Amino acid sequence: MEKTNKQKINLGIFVVIATGLLIIALYFIGSRQHLFNESIVLKAQFYNVNGLQVGNNVRFAGVDAGTVSTIHMTSDSTIVIDMRIQKETTRFLKTNAIATIGSDGLVGNMIVNITPRKGNASPVMHEDTLETYSKIATEDMLSTLSVTNENAALLTADLLEITSQILDGKGTLAMLINDPQVANDLKLSIGEIRTTSKKASQTLSEIHTFSKLLNTEGSIAQLLLSDTISGSQVKEIIKDISLSSDHLKATTLQLKTTINEFDHSNGAFNYLVKDTLLSRQIEATVKEIKESSEKLNENMEALKSNFLFRGYFNKQKRQLARERRKLDNDKTTKNEN
Repeated sequence: MEKTNKQKINLGIFVVIATGLLIIALYFIGSRQHLFNESIVLKAQFYNVNGLQVGNNVRFAGVDAGTVSTIHMTSDSTIVIDMRIQKETTRFLKTNAIATIGSDGLVGNMIVNITPRKGNASPVMHEDTLETYSKIATEDMLSTLSVTNENAALLTADLLEITSQILDGKGTLAMLINDPQVANDLKLSIGEIRTTSKKASQTLSEIHTFSKLLNTEGSIAQLLLSDTISGSQVKEIIKDISLSSDHLKATTLQLKTTINEFDHSNGAFNYLVKDTLLSRQIEATVKEIKESSEKLNENMEALKSNFLFRGYFNKQKRQLARERRKLDNDKTTKNEN
């Protein structure tokens, strides 16, 4: 059955419309993948791409700048991705930028984020490799969070046990909390520690002052510390003092022995010291001698007045006067010479 002209026209219109839609779709897809824009290829090396796929977006400072063109493994621990970047963006992209893999939102597709850094660097060129930084994957974060939760549960159980023991009054900490006497003792101990600390501080201050005095130029202490001759002299003086102390100790022992001998002997000294009757007799004898001496002086004065002895005493006076005048003349002559 031959087709009519109307059917042929409808088929032609359908083909034209379909072709137009296909061209428009290809255009939008190419525009989205930057196939029709001038671009360059940049490389980045990762250890884990975390589900990144070809065609995912590449963003520079939060702005779409290209797409992931290829992903290939170079070794068991190295993955290299090629990124097709728009030419107009490359003039802002420097070689010191850092590429990281992240997600588009909380549950969106994986994307490559390129972050610029401060500093002077040259613009990127075709086939340049950017520095990368690998973020912690979600699985690793969940695994770490699980371990953290388990540790938190163990810590909570231990803390609950410790709290129960404190409430039951067990252990030193419970005693510190519940026993007021222990708290008072602890307070007193802290007060004593503070007092001791203040005294120690004062002692250190005094030592510091003393050290300044030792370092004072011209002081005796500084002279003794720095002058070796003075130090030797001080050593000799200390040695002499030590010897003198030994001699004094020996003399003291001898004196003590002599006193003991006096105390236990029957000699004249012990007799004179201990016999009270003898001392009274000696005192009476001295008194009598004194009285006799006074009477003798009175008798001598009486003899001087007696005419029988008056010439003798006058002769003695004249002789004494001549001797005094002679001495005075000798002194005068000696002074003149």
